[in-house]
Amino acid sequence: MKRILGFNVDHIATLRNARNEGFPDLIDLAKKSITYGADQITAHLREDRRHIRDEDIINLKKHVNAPLNMEMALTAEMIEISTQKVLPHSVCLVPEKRAEITTEGGLNLLPIYDELSLAIQLFHQKGIKVSLFIDAVDEQTSAAIDLKPDAIEINTGVYCNLPANKQQEEALRIEIQAKKVFNAGIAVHAGHGLNLANIKHIANIKEIVEFNIGHFIIGYAIEFGLQKAIADMKASLTHENI
Repeated sequence: MKRILGFNVDHIATLRNARNEGFPDLIDLAKKSITYGADQITAHLREDRRHIRDEDIINLKKHVNAPLNMEMALTAEMIEISTQKVLPHSVCLVPEKRAEITTEGGLNLLPIYDELSLAIQLFHQKGIKVSLFIDAVDEQTSAAIDLKPDAIEINTGVYCNLPANKQQEEALRIEIQAKKVFNAGIAVHAGHGLNLANIKHIANIKEIVEFNIGHFIIGYAIEFGLQKAIADMKASLTHENI
């Protein structure tokens, strides 16, 4: 089974925005990342536009010959932008708080179940695939199965923040939930905090078919270059039983 590497380009935009002089060139580097081996581009258009901006998400869809995975909050504004202006290959619905440095956890699906159900129907009418970014806990995966998105993306933040000697135990817990969702006919993705040092146990969960990674790739690329960063990250996704 092919493993998909989604390259999250948010922090290319973060660096560009530090001076607002158009460098580094987000679109050019997104294009190059595909030639280097990334399979899709992931970008989070946040409410506060702290990195990706409206014109970025439109231009990524228009000019990069690869699937665009648009991360977004479940708001009327983002639904309108995604369904009327961008029409990405897929959307990943994530929680969002202005005060957070980065996404702090998965969606709690239960309080917004009805809104999610309507949104998923709308996205599907527009031919857009839907992923839900959730924690690997039973009540969330059960709700996700009932909602019938195309995929769930497991928040690996808790796993990544654990000491190395505790990560395998957490990965086993993630694997149980991944199998449950996969067996219900829903694809399983993973993302948040993954790097070359910690990805092994997650990559060994055969049900996970897509990994969305950005911050580490950008940091690694500063020392080794983007081409090597993409290649090394892609190589790390191979499962021992594939």
